Amino acid sequence: MSIDQRSSEAPPTSTPPSRTAWLVLTVVVMADVMDLIDSSIASLAGPSIHADLGGGQTTVQWVLSAYTAAFALGLVTSGRLGDLLGRRRLFLLGMAGFTLTSLACGLAPDPVFLIVARTLQGLCGSVMIPQGLALVKVVFPPQHLRRALTPVGPLMGLTMVGGPILAGWLLHLDLFGSQWRSIFLINVPLGVVAGTLARRVLPHRGGEDPAARLDLTGVGLLTAASALLIVPLIQGRDLGWPAWTYVMMAASVVLLALFVVSQRRSRHPVITPSLFRKRSFVVGLVIVAGFYASLSAFVLVINLLLQQGMHWTPLRTGLTLIPWALGTAVAVLLAGAVLAEKLGRASLHLGLAVAVVGLLALWWSLAHFGAGITVWKLAPALLLTGFGSGLVFVPLVDFIIGDATAEEVGTGAGLLNAVQQFAGAIGVAALGTVFFARAGHPSLSSRLAAAELVFAIAAGLNLLTLLLVGLLPKHAQQAHGQPEPGTQPLNPASNP
Repeated sequence: MSIDQRSSEAPPTSTPPSRTAWLVLTVVVMADVMDLIDSSIASLAGPSIHADLGGGQTTVQWVLSAYTAAFALGLVTSGRLGDLLGRRRLFLLGMAGFTLTSLACGLAPDPVFLIVARTLQGLCGSVMIPQGLALVKVVFPPQHLRRALTPVGPLMGLTMVGGPILAGWLLHLDLFGSQWRSIFLINVPLGVVAGTLARRVLPHRGGEDPAARLDLTGVGLLTAASALLIVPLIQGRDLGWPAWTYVMMAASVVLLALFVVSQRRSRHPVITPSLFRKRSFVVGLVIVAGFYASLSAFVLVINLLLQQGMHWTPLRTGLTLIPWALGTAVAVLLAGAVLAEKLGRASLHLGLAVAVVGLLALWWSLAHFGAGITVWKLAPALLLTGFGSGLVFVPLVDFIIGDATAEEVGTGAGLLNAVQQFAGAIGVAALGTVFFARAGHPSLSSRLAAAELVFAIAAGLNLLTLLLVGLLPKHAQQAHGQPEPGTQPLNPASNP
């Protein structure tokens, strides 16, 4: 969830936040931690899920993409649904649904059941997460909001670092013979505690707009276009790219064009049209798409390589990824505290350049060391990759919604999160397909070659986004045209 941390000018006297306000923030943070943990540990558990449930090589891609794509599509409309149905009610429904679908994931008897459960889990998450921002804004006086959110960034950073370790530890313990299932079942007690607390403390009014309406035609067109693109990208290679896969992708483009036309004519568009007249918003979203597609592909492939190729245990794999997660967390804090505000556009140049160097260093390490690769030989490249990525998260939010008006910022933040998630799903689908196609058969040399290719492509994507940064203004702007301090995403990793 991304938070626009702009606050109104403080009045001469201000009322400090109540105890209830801090409890509301605690509930919202718990929801974000559940989402972040679920997404980060699911990536690491992918090979174990495939080994236990079977299915084709695309099983892992579907387990990841089903969640992220559903989450992205739900985010587009969740803000307006909150206006229509009430933010408190939707948060509670989303939390209950997320908890129940986590249980369903943990009890899944086969790949199809798990993929359906992950899809529903993503939809529930998309209903729950965005309502939290509005509820936090309601209970905290504007002049206290930034201070209240100060510890959230470090907490999310620690969660991001601890996610792979937690996943590896749970898989290693194999509690009650649960294998990979414990990574989903852990959400059940967390969800029960958070849901119980939420019912007690969440305000009954969350800043709803009674005049809001939902454009069902636009939602339907966008959902269909997205599904018609993701399904053939994941299944096409496994089925030999039959004609219907190309037909579906072509139909996706047609439906997306119809969606754009419908939004121009709609009285209540899903996406505020004025946002697309802002260059920083449009260019920023393109950069987000390339960056998150690259990031999600990296996370998928490094886990597949280490576990299926090198036959490392999930615990060893999780520990191996600590330099990447630590580099990301440290860079997010640096960018939010200093670099985004001081350097502006240059902080994006720096972060993407470091990420490119890190991915190329990873490619070189695999090519040079081959089967002799070790945790310590991977660490420098992983640290660079994570540090570069971490420098990008915060300034991207600044540029994309920095000059949005009060009427645009809600839709803009929702669309930013949706593009993050959907680009992640496309990255897993497209570059995951490249990995499996290049690997051919499950030998170590084939998987090393496939991973090298994906990391090279990911570096190329980051390089293209680096070139696009030059189209952005030198500094992010506020709605009134003033340079703005770095805003910070509440959930910077947002399901890589």
